[in-house]
Amino acid sequence: MSSPVRRFRGLPLRSRLALLVATAVAVAVALAAAVCWFVVRDALVDSLDDSLNERPVTEDWVRGMVDDHGQCRRTIVKQNEGAPNLLEQTVQVVDQSGGSCVVFGEQSIGLEPVDTEIARRESPATIHDATAADGTEYRVLTYPLDGTAYAVSTARPLTEMHDTLDNLTLLLSVVGGVGIVGAGAAGLWVARTGLRPVDRLTEAVEHVARTEDLGLRIPVEGDDEIARLSASFNSMTASLATSRDLQQQLIADAGHELRTPLTSLRTNIELLARSDDTGRAIPPDDRRALLASVKAQMTELAALIGDLQELSRPDAGHASGKVQVIALHDIVDTALERARLRGPELAFEADIAPWYVRGEPAALERAVVNLFDNAVKFGPAGSAIEVALRDGELTVRDHGPGIPAEELPHVFDRFWRSPSARSLPGSGLGLSIVARTVRQSGGEVTLGPADGGGTVATVRLPGAATPPPSDLP
Repeated sequence: MSSPVRRFRGLPLRSRLALLVATAVAVAVALAAAVCWFVVRDALVDSLDDSLNERPVTEDWVRGMVDDHGQCRRTIVKQNEGAPNLLEQTVQVVDQSGGSCVVFGEQSIGLEPVDTEIARRESPATIHDATAADGTEYRVLTYPLDGTAYAVSTARPLTEMHDTLDNLTLLLSVVGGVGIVGAGAAGLWVARTGLRPVDRLTEAVEHVARTEDLGLRIPVEGDDEIARLSASFNSMTASLATSRDLQQQLIADAGHELRTPLTSLRTNIELLARSDDTGRAIPPDDRRALLASVKAQMTELAALIGDLQELSRPDAGHASGKVQVIALHDIVDTALERARLRGPELAFEADIAPWYVRGEPAALERAVVNLFDNAVKFGPAGSAIEVALRDGELTVRDHGPGIPAEELPHVFDRFWRSPSARSLPGSGLGLSIVARTVRQSGGEVTLGPADGGGTVATVRLPGAATPPPSDLP
């Protein structure tokens, strides 16, 4: 990359915009000036040609300037009072041998081959440029002189046209220069005005980076690109603030949930350690109870940590690359076997039809197991757990005490547990994991009262009753 390009990119944005505007105006002015110059020049040339074609000198007058022997005088005749007004024209006679003499004017005009050809009647009248002895450029009309063996060249100097073009060039340069400078100033002003919202956005970003104040909002004015950028920034900071609040809430809730099993675990271990230190043995039954409690608390901690790890994963579960076609009915069968082991005192009624979905096998299996664990936890001994899978709708119904209507909006919140269930094992994260997994798979989950008592959980997942062809991704 060239150094000028690096220097240009190193300029502030408003300076680059002003420079680009000035450059664009300069190019436009230069093109317009060039077109204007050429148009005026062609118009002046045409005007000069028209004045030459008027032939202000008469042929009789020209014949009088040739001697009686038919020879062209080769002397220069200066303009005098008896000559016609030729508007600074120079008139010379050209013979067939290539000789010439000036019959009006102060200096001869250089001949071109076409002038001699016209005298010989080999070419028609023509207009061309020529140069005098002193270097002055002329516009020359050469035409045959009837009744003679001569041709007449009438010339007018191009200085008058050049003077006009020089004046025009000076005028265009001044006007163009003023226009370019004005365009640069206007571009700088427009850049500063147009980028003022960007400056406010930059200051806001720097403020957020410096203070971590995610409550800052930028006023949104209009509906242009800058307004959309401001609205996007406000939306981003609001999302970040919400994410931070949720993170802090998750940490606080996790700390609260961890405190109870850790306190119980610490108390039990201290009792066991004190027994060993003092030599006062704990009765065997109490010791077994303490060890069972320690084991239960460690199992609860392990489950809680596993649930926290699951919830700490990004919401975009499909980004992991593990999405595949899954036989949901097989997952339900596997979860049923585990549920029977955990609730041997319960009866399970299953009506399962094939259904294939796209998702993560491990995540979906965990979600289904959590649904069954929730039903087993609240199902009274001897009752039935009814499971059905039809057309992509999985229902799990228990015959427990049910959930009060005022608690239903909170059942999928993290760490939320019904007051009546706080004495039961669990972290309050199971249904949150279910809702998250189902949403990631494009479905929906609901929990509500069942007809006749109990609770029914309903999961709807898009899919098909038959697996897709094996050659499909």
